[in-house]
Amino acid sequence: MLDALGEPQSVLVLGGTSEIALATIKEMPRHRLRRVLLAGRPSESLDAAVAQLKARNIAGVESIEFDAKNTDTHGAIIDAAFDASDIDVVILAFGVLGDQMTAEEDPSHAVEIATVNYTGSVSAGLHIARRLKNQGHGTLVVLSSVAGDRARRSNFVYGSTKAGLDAFAQGLDAALEKTGAHVLIVRPGFVRTRMTSHLPEAPMTTNPEDVAKIIVSALKKGKSTVYAPGPLRFVMAGLKTLPKPLFRKLPS
Repeated sequence: MLDALGEPQSVLVLGGTSEIALATIKEMPRHRLRRVLLAGRPSESLDAAVAQLKARNIAGVESIEFDAKNTDTHGAIIDAAFDASDIDVVILAFGVLGDQMTAEEDPSHAVEIATVNYTGSVSAGLHIARRLKNQGHGTLVVLSSVAGDRARRSNFVYGSTKAGLDAFAQGLDAALEKTGAHVLIVRPGFVRTRMTSHLPEAPMTTNPEDVAKIIVSALKKGKSTVYAPGPLRFVMAGLKTLPKPLFRKLPS
């Protein structure tokens, strides 16, 4: 449960190697944290993420095995995490960018992107919501994307999965109303991470640390939706109303 100052004491990250999620944990007051679970497929990267947080003297950091595509295991993994003690914040941070051209030529690649980004998130999100509702408090942070606001030629497969995830998260937040738990939807623009390192930067590009500050501030204020950076909200509002012929002339 949140401490007397309203700071989280326990965090579960699904997608434990996510640079945005790790930056968010580092942005939280470390002396307040008592338990941090990084969930992901066993790897050197996951081990390194655990070591990274332990090096900052964050208490109770450990990894647990989680595979977004293996939805049959989600319930047991999430139940085990919650059974040990209440969890204040869950960050749903897993996802794959994939390759648009490959997806168009090989639909199985598109299915993989959709399975991880959408199907896996729906499965995990519903299990998490059930436990948050039962404990009567807590926030599910869903890392969405501005790519879901309007489909672009260059990444519409990825964007469609984020659009679906975003709509799901909005509905899940409504379903949790008056339970003490809620959902925070985060819509970042282009963020400098391993996933985007091979791509040219877009306007208003940010770093994981910038997004983390926005997330932690939004958690304290109890917000349900934030853009990162904030001005993207107005940019995307304009782009969503732009006539199709003009929108398609924009750089993809």
